[in-house]
Amino acid sequence: MELAIEFTNVRKNYGPVEALRDVSFSVQRGEMFGLIGPDGAGKTTAIRAMCGLLHVDGGAIRVLGRDPVKQHRAITGSVGYLSQRFSLYGDLSIDENIAFFAEIHGVRDYRTRRNALLDMMQLTPFRRRLADQLSGGMKQKLALACTLVHEPQVILLDEPTTGVDPVSRREFWKLLSKFLSTGITILMSTPYLDEAERCARIVLLHEGQVLALDEPGRLRSSLSGTLLEVVTAAPREALTRLRERGGLASAQVFGDRLHVWMRHDDAPGAEAAFREAATRAQVDPTGVRVIVPSLEDVFIAKLNTDSSSSRETTAS
Repeated sequence: MELAIEFTNVRKNYGPVEALRDVSFSVQRGEMFGLIGPDGAGKTTAIRAMCGLLHVDGGAIRVLGRDPVKQHRAITGSVGYLSQRFSLYGDLSIDENIAFFAEIHGVRDYRTRRNALLDMMQLTPFRRRLADQLSGGMKQKLALACTLVHEPQVILLDEPTTGVDPVSRREFWKLLSKFLSTGITILMSTPYLDEAERCARIVLLHEGQVLALDEPGRLRSSLSGTLLEVVTAAPREALTRLRERGGLASAQVFGDRLHVWMRHDDAPGAEAAFREAATRAQVDPTGVRVIVPSLEDVFIAKLNTDSSSSRETTAS
């Protein structure tokens, strides 16, 4: 399929800090693609580079087949960008903000498009309200309308649901699904791994490096072994004991429970091996069951694997 975005061994440094380290991925036209990772992973840097707002220190970026820096004007009309922070004009109304962005992009007959966007986002009754007087969810809807008013082929969304209440997040995702069905390519960054499940493909980033790249389902099924959910009265104390006395390094606290990776591919063998480790560690679990790994489990597993590889490389 034709590619909308291409990253090839992209590097970007801020002084001694490596924001992007040989990052490579591609996004197909009409795809919902996710940049997933915690704060400082390099998500915003990558998106700003796609917009042509940053010069990278190495590698190549193509957006719709063009260099976003050298051919910035050529892609401006085809790309929409929603920044991490609300950047519209608080002293302008909803109507006025959309009109302003339409005119910036040279869209003359924007009223029909504006009305359609307002109806789709359920903002029509509030169109004369100032942006500063909107709720967080309504502000994000308005920002999305401004991003889409010039009918871009690609939209880049930098953590669009951060700080938004759960109901507004769900409504925002419904809107993205509607626009995706029209053929728009959507690339979004998010620290929320549950949102990553909605993407066709994702790249997991950590400290500027790619940990994994694939479909969410395939990433979840890519890990060998068996994942156990362990219920115990004092999970953090149990975790320390399992690591120090039980010899289990692949264990993490998840809320009030533990997630433990066992190397055994069969569930009975994994549970038996865990109970042996628990006995050595003097941990008495009240419940042990096999569970399907989440993307958070995958991220932690990949991160641990990457850390182990780095230590081995340093030692050699």
